[in-house]
Amino acid sequence: MPTPKKGPRLASSPAHERLMLANMATSLFQNGRIVTTLPKAKRLRPLAERLITFAKRGDLHSRRRVMRVIRNKSVVHILFTQIAEQMEQREGGYTRIVKIAPRVGDNAPAAIIELVTEPVSAKKAVVKEAEAAVKVAEEAPVEVEETKVEAEATEVAEAVETEAVEAAEVENTEAAADEAEKAE
Repeated sequence: MPTPKKGPRLASSPAHERLMLANMATSLFQNGRIVTTLPKAKRLRPLAERLITFAKRGDLHSRRRVMRVIRNKSVVHILFTQIAEQMEQREGGYTRIVKIAPRVGDNAPAAIIELVTEPVSAKKAVVKEAEAAVKVAEEAPVEVEETKVEAEATEVAEAVETEAVEAAEVENTEAAADEAEKAE
């Protein structure tokens, strides 16, 4: 039997493990949270987040890919309409795992895996806006400096032109004065 890529096998065969994870994902999307063992929760998290990412896309191909894992059409409908809408502003981190007291029967480490339904914090949005403002501010002085250099260059060129014009006028007036003296 081939071993899975991430972590130890949770069940007797890979097919059984896939079915267990699919059932846990279905329960997670139906109820919003489930209580399970910590290793199962850690294995469920990437699967659930990938399914939510497909649901956020919302196209037919994504729906069919989700239907490969979750066979219950009503749960898929909830995933694509309600859960994807709640997660629209999130860029990831759709689930959270909270460790709880060990299970009573066999003392296995237990955990709660739940969907993160809180809106994205305003602090992160403010930080992103501040980062964008800093980028704009860094780019703006460069443009201002370039315009200052261009303005200085045009001022120098204008000054040179005015000096040349004044010098030509002075030469013309001197030449006119010399001609007037010669004529007298």
